[in-house]
Amino acid sequence: MALALALKYRPTHFGDLIGQESVSQTLSLALDHGRISHAYLFSGLRGSGKTSSARIFSRALQCDNGPTSTPCGQCSNCKSALEGRHLDIIEMDAASSRKIDDIRDLIEQTKYYPSYGRYKIFIIDEVHMLTKEAFNALLKTLEEPPNYVKFILATTDPLKLPATILSRTQHFRFKKIPHKAIVAHIASILDQENVGYEPPALEVIARSGAGSLRDAITITDQAISFCNQHITTTKITEMLGVVDPHIIRGFFDAILKHDESKLQELLGLLEEYECEMIIDEMMLFLKEVLCLKDKDFPVVLIDRFLRILSESKHLLNINSDGSFVLLLLSLKMQEAMKVKDIDAMIYELESHLTPLNSTPPSTATSHTPISHPATSCPPTSVPSPSAPLASTSPAPIKEDLFSTLIAKIYDRSQDLGGVFEKNIIFVSFSDGVLSWKNLAQDKERTMLVQNYPYIKMMVQEVYGIYTKINLIPTPTHNDPQTSQTSQAPNAVTTTTHDSVPSEPSIPSMPSRPSEPSIAGTQAFEPALESTPKPLSTPSQTLENPESHEIPKDSQAPQTPQAPERSPQDIFLQEHSELVQNIKTHLGATHMSVLANHDTNDTKKRDL
Repeated sequence: MALALALKYRPTHFGDLIGQESVSQTLSLALDHGRISHAYLFSGLRGSGKTSSARIFSRALQCDNGPTSTPCGQCSNCKSALEGRHLDIIEMDAASSRKIDDIRDLIEQTKYYPSYGRYKIFIIDEVHMLTKEAFNALLKTLEEPPNYVKFILATTDPLKLPATILSRTQHFRFKKIPHKAIVAHIASILDQENVGYEPPALEVIARSGAGSLRDAITITDQAISFCNQHITTTKITEMLGVVDPHIIRGFFDAILKHDESKLQELLGLLEEYECEMIIDEMMLFLKEVLCLKDKDFPVVLIDRFLRILSESKHLLNINSDGSFVLLLLSLKMQEAMKVKDIDAMIYELESHLTPLNSTPPSTATSHTPISHPATSCPPTSVPSPSAPLASTSPAPIKEDLFSTLIAKIYDRSQDLGGVFEKNIIFVSFSDGVLSWKNLAQDKERTMLVQNYPYIKMMVQEVYGIYTKINLIPTPTHNDPQTSQTSQAPNAVTTTTHDSVPSEPSIPSMPSRPSEPSIAGTQAFEPALESTPKPLSTPSQTLENPESHEIPKDSQAPQTPQAPERSPQDIFLQEHSELVQNIKTHLGATHMSVLANHDTNDTKKRDL
C-alpha cells in the first residue's frame, strides 16, 4: 500500500530538514558536545518540522552510538524509534489529553527508569492546549525532572504558554519555510516519483502551502492524482480553485492599455472566484513585477495599485459585496492610470514658472531708419532696444496666478477676499517681485494692513517663497483731496500765529501711521521712495510765515527737480487737518490755563 508523500518523505536526519538550518545546527552541536538540557520547546508554523525534529532528536539521544547528531539507524533503539514503538519515547497530544489527570499520569511515569533506552523522553505536541491547572501540575516536574527524563514540547502558539513554562525550557523558533526551498523540494519529490510538471504549476502549489512544507507536499500528492501524472498550471488552478496567473496578468495589461472590452471580459471571469483570494493574487503579482523591475510598472504606479488593493480588502472586512468591490477596484485602477507621474508634474511646473522669471527676447533692432525725401509719408517709428516686444504667453499665466492668489484669500475670509479683489490691482511679476497698486481707504485699508502677514504667506505660496511685494503708488495729481492737503499747512501756520501768539510753533509730528504698526505692512503704505508730487509742502510754506505768499522765484518755470522730503513732511502733508485740529486744541487749552492763572492771582490779591 502506497504511503502519502508527506509520510514517505518525512525527514529522518537533521540534514533532511528544509529551511531550518539554524535549529538543526544548534541541536547537532549540542548532541556532539554533550550539552543536553532537560526541556526543549519547539514553536513555529504548522508543517515547519517541529514534530520531525523532536523525533530525530529523541532518536539521536537513544542511539547506541549516541548521544550523536547522526544516529545510525541500524541499532534496535533507532529501528524501534523509526517504527514508532520505542517504549521510552512517549508522545502525547495535548489537544486531546489536556486535563490535570492526564498530566498526573505523565508525572507518575517519570518516577520509573527507562526500560531499555538511555533516557525516558516525553514529546508533548500542541502543548498550548493544556489547561491552567495542568500547566501548574507540570511546573515542578518540568523544572527539576530526574536525570533520565527529557521533555520536548511543541506548539504553534507560544504566546499562550505561561511565562513560567517558557523560562524552564530552551526555546527553538522554527521559521516559515522560504518559497524557493518549497519549490525545489517539491521538484525533487516529483523527479523521484517520475511525475511530469510545469514550473509555474509548482509556484502555485508552493504559494498555496503558505510556508508549510507539509501542506505543499499534501497538495502535490493530490495534484498527481488529479493531473494524471503530469502537473500543469491550468489543472492546478482548476483543482485548487485559485485564479490562473495568466488572467491576473491579462487584467493588469488591460488596465495599462486602457482596453475596456478586454477588461470587462476578465472581470466576468474573476467574479467566479472569491474576491479576497483575487486581491491576494494581485498583490503577489505586483510583488513579482516589483522585484523584476518591469518597465511597464513603475514604482509610483505599483504603490497606487497596492493602496487600492488594501482599501478593497478593508471593504471586504465590513461584509461588502465581492463583485462590487472588484468592479470598484478596477475603476480606481483606471483612474490611477490618469494621474501624472511625478517627473512629468515637475517638468510641467517648471515650464510654467520659467517664463515668469525670464525676460522675453527683444526682436527690435537699433538700425536708424533711412529717410526718403521723395515721399511725403512720415517716417516709421522703430522700437527702442530698451523696450523689447512683450511676449504674449507669460501674461495669461501671471494673471492666472494672481487669480489663484485671490481664490486662496477668499478661502481664508470672504470679506478679506472681497476687499483684496476690489482694491489691489495687479501690475506685474518679474524677477521674483510682485507689483500691485493699493486703492483701499479707511476701514478697507486697515483690514488689509491687519491681514498682511497672511496675504504675504499666500503670495509666497503661489509665486514662490522668495517673492517680494512692491507697492506702486497711485497717481494723486487729479485727486481733490490732495489739493486740499497742499493748502493745509498754510492754515495750520496762520492759526498758530493768530490764535496763540505767545506759544512757540509746534514741531513737526513724528512719522507714525494711523494704522496699528504691523511688521511687513509697507506693501499697503505709500512708498516713501516714490517720485514726489508737484505739491507745496509744509517746509515750503514755513519759509515765509509773515507774508504767507509763495516767493516769486518759485513761480518762474524751472526744470522739475525732485526735492528731498522727510517722512515728517509727508505726514504733515497727508494729515494736515489732524495737525490743525491738534494745534487749535492746544492753543485753546493754553488760553484756558492763562485765564485760570489770572483768576487765581486776583483772588489772592482780594484775600
